[in-house]
Amino acid sequence: MKEIDLMIFDLDGTLVDSGDDIASAVNYTLKKMSLPTLKREIVLGFVGDGVRELIERSIGDSNRHKANEAYEMLISYYRIHCLDTTSLYPGVTDVLSHFRENKKFIATNKIEDLSRIITSALKIDGYFEEIIGRDTAPYKKPDPALMKLLTEKYMADVKKTVVVGDGCNDINLAKNSGALSCALLNGLGKRNSLLELNPDYACENIIELKDLFF
Repeated sequence: MKEIDLMIFDLDGTLVDSGDDIASAVNYTLKKMSLPTLKREIVLGFVGDGVRELIERSIGDSNRHKANEAYEMLISYYRIHCLDTTSLYPGVTDVLSHFRENKKFIATNKIEDLSRIITSALKIDGYFEEIIGRDTAPYKKPDPALMKLLTEKYMADVKKTVVVGDGCNDINLAKNSGALSCALLNGLGKRNSLLELNPDYACENIIELKDLFF
């Protein structure tokens, strides 16, 4: 087992199973704009870099001039419907409680207020020192400056910091900054893409973290 100072968790696909609500919000927006709707798997393949990037990819290059309108529509709808079906993955509360003595953070490319709505409703916000969204800091995943900001603020050893997530940005954040990476293979991210990055650890289920770190 590896001793850890800081634990940085992704949100969507890592702590919360939110894929259906994200896909529904995108397709609601597309339908309202008289654009073709997309299969769930295609929408989720666009997740990871933030809401604006998500909707830009969903509407396509030929509709890029409609991106601002689509973004506002998506945000307005999703803010109301982000908890229609979204729930914690099994074992999340157990894991967060198990690591109650460790400093924990959420680092997500979702905007902060949406992240707080979800974590508050699902009663996990109290486990974290900070919830860092796309708009919280000047940097976003996988920029190593985001890691530097956290490790310096909390006087932590980056070599004793682990990034846990289901996306390539999570693994690359760790690799770009010298932290440990732990890929969750049961989230929204593509399994093969994660494994190709050679993460330090790979788990089928978040509960496995209890046997890896302390």
